[in-house]
Amino acid sequence: MGIGLIAGLVIGLIAAALAERNYPALASVLTALQPVGVIFKNLLSMVAIPLVATALFAGIAKLGELRLLGRLVVRTLAFFWSTSVIAIALGFAVGSIMLPQTAVSPEKQAVLQSKATDLAAIESASATIPSGLDFIVQLVPANPFRAAAEGNLLPVIVFVTIFAVATATLAPERRTPLIHLAEAATDALIRIVHWILVIAPIGIFALVAPTAAQYGWEIVRAMLWFIAAVIVGLLVFIAVVYLPSVALIARPPASRFLRAAFPSMFMGFS
Repeated sequence: MGIGLIAGLVIGLIAAALAERNYPALASVLTALQPVGVIFKNLLSMVAIPLVATALFAGIAKLGELRLLGRLVVRTLAFFWSTSVIAIALGFAVGSIMLPQTAVSPEKQAVLQSKATDLAAIESASATIPSGLDFIVQLVPANPFRAAAEGNLLPVIVFVTIFAVATATLAPERRTPLIHLAEAATDALIRIVHWILVIAPIGIFALVAPTAAQYGWEIVRAMLWFIAAVIVGLLVFIAVVYLPSVALIARPPASRFLRAAFPSMFMGFS
């Protein structure tokens, strides 16, 4: 996947440079690959929310009788949501410092607007990003199915958590069929993810190369600042939240924890 990303950036930027010198053939070839990238992205989006929902539901609902495991459940959910709130606050802080670097020059902006409507959609989305408090309020969905349809993952997680906790309070004969269904759905969705990952290098190349070829270095620079902001935010979160929590609560060596958690962290980052 890394090779696909780097190759897409390099070849796309070469195509953009050639197009500026009236040699658009390579850019046209890369643009023809764009549907492949869109299909790959749609496959990931298709699986992401159902997989998170079923896996989270099964994990919480399997806890069983909450009155017997009440302290464990309360502590687990309190840790999950408190660290989530910290992550949100940290994301706003890192974004406010680093994302202004993604600004596109007025001259390039005019060129981009003449090429596609994507920039207008991005500007419209950025203008409607909620403030910190509004973001917290919007975590509780008025319609969880609408949130899922719109790809809003965090409100779906809130609903699934509440639904799973309620399921865990049911009698075993009522609870067990729902858990088995969620586990079977999770296994099937993970199988689909494995299939998608087989074509991931091609899909990433087909996403990145046409974008770099169409918009050039200006947009790639903005994307790289965004990626850097994500990586910095994750590193700071691990350093100031995860590792201190491990040291104070579980108390294993930090190196042992990171080795054990690395596969899950790597999957989430990917």
